[in-house]
This record gives sequence, structure tokens and C-alpha cells, in this order.
Amino acid sequence: MEDPMATTAGAEGGPGLLDALYEGENAVVRLLRAGVSAETVDEEGASALYLAAVSDRPGVVRLLLAAGADPDRACGPEGGDLPLCGAACGGHTEVAEALLAVGARPDLREQFGFTALRWAVGLGHARTAEVLLAYGADPCLPGPGGESPLLLAARRGSLETVRALLRHGAGAVEGTVEEALGEARRLLGTDLEQELRAGLLDLYEDAAAHEVVVYRSLVDGGETLTVELVRNGRAAAGRDQQTGHGAIATVLESELGLRAPFEELARRALRSGNPELDNWRVPAEALCVRGDEETRQAAAAWCASGDPLRRAFGADVLARLGVPVPPLPGARTSPSGA
Repeated sequence: MEDPMATTAGAEGGPGLLDALYEGENAVVRLLRAGVSAETVDEEGASALYLAAVSDRPGVVRLLLAAGADPDRACGPEGGDLPLCGAACGGHTEVAEALLAVGARPDLREQFGFTALRWAVGLGHARTAEVLLAYGADPCLPGPGGESPLLLAARRGSLETVRALLRHGAGAVEGTVEEALGEARRLLGTDLEQELRAGLLDLYEDAAAHEVVVYRSLVDGGETLTVELVRNGRAAAGRDQQTGHGAIATVLESELGLRAPFEELARRALRSGNPELDNWRVPAEALCVRGDEETRQAAAAWCASGDPLRRAFGADVLARLGVPVPPLPGARTSPSGA
């Protein structure tokens, strides 16, 4: 039976509202005031609210909600798409918060069993995950494959998502933290770039006709690795992966009260090769918290290394400990009074 609350794209005002979503809030206000239903759907069954959510238009989302749009109404060709999940998939935090503020249920599942938190965690949208958790999303609710959110966050390589989940109790289920730690450690030994390349090449039969482009971007202390298949200057397909597995392993070890060898912590930092990254900073902070004589001696020895990165890491650890950095072997000292 047709929903009497909905106005289809074929009805008067329907196409206008769907177009107005992309024209601005004033256009939407005019149509809503003219009596066009906030529950308008397009020819494929996608609701105006869902389209505004996936397009990251928080102002329009608020207008539709104020006009009576149901934040939990599923839509789309199979009737399985939820506005909150659409927002979470895109990492549209402000939209997600607008939906949650009027009562959207954070643990409601889409057609194939995905929740909004499952989307946000799996794609590394830490801020969106934090908002969902703050509004009551279950940090331990398994995904459609039975995997825990913490495991997915560790696999994705998003340190901030892991931290958000831990703050909200993701480690309450026995074995969850250990499983996530095992995944982070496994990926520490994986060539992520090669794995992404192989995955793309396996998916596309004509992959050989494309150029493979790899780039890395730094955001909020983390790094995202992206591999794309490019043809005629345009990306045809791509995959990305966050790379915070060293920092994640260190945080999860701390959660479990485990003490990684100081050489292992140094290896994680040196693998990142960048003092600005979490993979460097978190192991350095862990050594600072440890602060024992063995750690001080190890850091001092690193300062005498022939590897400039190892020297930099040793100096960083000593500085955090408040210990003067020893001069490098053979370094000249200024004469007194010079």
C-alpha cells in the first residue's frame, strides 16, 4: 500500500523539492511552506531526507526534520537505506548529530545488517563514530559478519576511532581487545600498499589498461594511504586504508597492561619515519610513561646511532623524560665563553 505521508517525484512539488535540496535552504523552505511533503521520494524510492543526509546538507536535514520527516524511515530501491547510515558512511558528522538529536536510533540496522556505527568505524570516520557513541550506539554490537567494532577500527588503522570505542566501553566483552590487538599487530607486518594494489587489480579485468596512482595524506596525526586506478586522467576505482596500526597496537597493549619491548616500540616509530605521526608519538609517549632506567639507557644508545631517524627518536624520548640529550659521538663542543 502506498504511504499516504509520501509525495513521489511524479506528484506535484516532488521533483521541485528534490532539486531544491541542492539549491539551498531557502528553496527548500519555500516548497515546504507551499505544502510539499517532507517525506518526498524520488523515482528509486530514496527519500529527500536520505538524499540530503548523503549529500552532507545539515541545514536542509534540519528543515526536513522540522517539517515532519521521519529520521528512521528506510528508503531506496529495496527499502533498506537509512538516513543515519547514509550520513555515517560519508562521515557527515553534523548531519548525523542532527538526526540523532531528534531521536534517530543509532543501532538501527539497514537491509544487510549494517548500523551507522559499523559504517563510521569501518571507514575510519572517528568524529562521526564519537557522536554516535555519545548518543548511545552500542560499542560492542557486532557487525553483519560478527566482527566487533573495535576489531574493525583496528583493521582500518584509525587510532582515534579505537580510542573513541575504548572510552565508551568497547573492551567490555571478554577477548575483544586481545582480538583487536592481534589484528593491529598482523597489519604492522603487512605491506599495505601492495595489498591495496593487489585488491584493485583482482577486482578489475582491464586493470592493466589503467595507471596505478598511490598517494598519502596526513590528517590529525594519522596517515591515509590511497591507491587508485586512473585512466585518461580520471580515477576509475580506488581503495584507501589508514595506517595507524603501530599506535593502535601500543594503545591496546596499554589497555591490557602489556609491556612491549622498548626495541619493538622504537621499531614502530621508525617504521612511520615521521615524528608528526601517531605511529611515532604514541610509542614515544608509552616509553615516557614507563620511564625506567632501562628505557633511559636505550634512548641514550639510540642517540648515538648512525641512523638519523633512530637518533631523532632517542632524542625525542629523552626530551619527554626531561633528560638532557647527550652530544653525538665526535660532535664538537664550543669553547667556554665562546
